[in-house]
Amino acid sequence: MIELWVGIALLTVLAIAFVFLPFVRARRLIQNEVSEDREQQNIEIFQERLSELEEEKAAGNLDDTDYATLKTELERNLLSDVNEQKQSKNKIALTSQTLVTVTLLALMIPVAAIGLYSVYGRSADLELSMQQPKDPFNGKQPTLEEAVAQLEKELKLNPENPEGWYLLSTTYMNQGRFKEGAAGFEKVVSLLPEDSPQYADVLGQYAQALFFANESKMSPEIKTVIDKTLAIKPLEITVLGLLGIDRYEHKDYQGALDYWLKALRNSDGKTAESLRSGVRNARDALIAEGVDVPEIPELMPASISLKVNIDDQLKQQVAADATVFVFAREVGGRIPLAAVKLQVSDLPIDVVLDDSKAMNPQSGLSTVSTVEVSARVSKTGEPKEQPGDLYGLISPVQVRGITLPMILTIDRVVE
Repeated sequence: MIELWVGIALLTVLAIAFVFLPFVRARRLIQNEVSEDREQQNIEIFQERLSELEEEKAAGNLDDTDYATLKTELERNLLSDVNEQKQSKNKIALTSQTLVTVTLLALMIPVAAIGLYSVYGRSADLELSMQQPKDPFNGKQPTLEEAVAQLEKELKLNPENPEGWYLLSTTYMNQGRFKEGAAGFEKVVSLLPEDSPQYADVLGQYAQALFFANESKMSPEIKTVIDKTLAIKPLEITVLGLLGIDRYEHKDYQGALDYWLKALRNSDGKTAESLRSGVRNARDALIAEGVDVPEIPELMPASISLKVNIDDQLKQQVAADATVFVFAREVGGRIPLAAVKLQVSDLPIDVVLDDSKAMNPQSGLSTVSTVEVSARVSKTGEPKEQPGDLYGLISPVQVRGITLPMILTIDRVVE
């Protein structure tokens, strides 16, 4: 950081110089102008007196000796005045009041600069950047251990970084280092404002880290964190899952089922699959105890039955071999979770969309709870929507629990 302060000092000196130089130049200019005026006045006085002497001589009032003596005296006085003016030219007179004013203005520059930098400066970030090597791994892909070590080093230099602590804590959890993960999440919680959108979710992950660090056993400390989380976000999935685990361990299968179902109805992706497995286990445990458990729609396979047809008038506007795409997308999404390709001549037709129709095995219907389904006649034969295509849409649609087929009619034109 010495380079920063040396640079600031040099720039401050330069700024002060800019304050003084105009003043000095102005004083010199005024001094020169005054000196030139005095010099011209002395010359005019000399010429006037010399003319008077010549007139006195011509009138016979002065002889040659007196004339020469007086002329020499005039020339000596003129030369003396010129020498005095040259000496005064090289001296710059600064009044004490003006000098004090300029000095105060100059001192205000570093004072104001330091005050502004203390508010808006980023010296800590600069220090971190200067101490951090440009490429700590020499262009090689770091191992997980190297990346974690580098992140730990950076957080020692910049400990007020919630994003860095969150990344480190998540990595600790994935490595099974639950105590360190809990300490990291505690740091994130302390840095985040309680009204931030991420606060409740981070609290939930902090509770989860504490739970796993405590060998998957509930404790008063963990329960306090869970209660605080649910007070902010009643449907926070992580803590609902923890409560379900705790109830299941205590053989309270109905309690576990209730918590896991509540979490499942607000989750998707891999989290939903994990919760669905827990719900299934809790249901089976209740059945084994002789409890009559109602049908749980969330455990049904993800499947949508459709009867796809086209408006008769629009059907006359397209060729029989025109391509028809039937898509299921996440509501508001663009990537199809399931798709079927047909022709206009196939309509009307019954279609079933499920994970077997997924375009990507990792993102099928079972990864979401609701979708929008659409059918589109593509005049170009391309999946991308074009003006003039014909389409029909239903949204939202539950991916589970609906057994009767829905009617999807192509009755609109893409503008």
